[in-house]
Amino acid sequence: MSSPAPKDDASKIPSSPPAIPPTQAPAPRPIDVGPSVSTVPPPSAAPDTSRTKAIADKLVGAFPAAKVDYVRERRVKITVPPDAIKAVATFVRDALGFDLLDLVGGTDYMAQGEFEVIYFVGSVSTPGQEDLVIQLAERVKRDGSPGVPSLVDVWTGADYHERETFEMFGIKFEGHPDLRRLLLPEDWDDIPPLRKDYVSPGR
Repeated sequence: MSSPAPKDDASKIPSSPPAIPPTQAPAPRPIDVGPSVSTVPPPSAAPDTSRTKAIADKLVGAFPAAKVDYVRERRVKITVPPDAIKAVATFVRDALGFDLLDLVGGTDYMAQGEFEVIYFVGSVSTPGQEDLVIQLAERVKRDGSPGVPSLVDVWTGADYHERETFEMFGIKFEGHPDLRRLLLPEDWDDIPPLRKDYVSPGR
């Protein structure tokens, strides 16, 4: 006699998988940002203009016609008449020790009818002045044939700078040993290109 088939014990089979309890995210921890930092910069010390002020005083004392445009911590600008520029430049080189010409530039003040020529002079031979710059400037009338004395015989490095200023602004440097074009083509027949009334072709 065969034995009866075993009965399925449905009570032992779960109808659905047990529920998994939701994972609870940990509470956010406060971020320690440390002490508050002020966004206001600390007050800076006033610039020390004692060295440049002394230079300006010496220049004006030797040349009363010189005008001090500004005195800054490492820079002083002096404007002198064109007929005094060579004497002042020689004084700046020999008496003040500024032996390096860095740059010669021009500016067209068309509204005032003037050009400005400015020499940027530094010092490499005088201890304590290596970071100072004297800006030696002069003004000349814009109309006619503007001209100023050349300073090539004071600072040899003025040679190419004066030539560039000559062709870009049309300012003649009287006494320059070789005042001819440096950058523009030889057949240039327009006004100097850095004058404010120059109009580029095609515009």
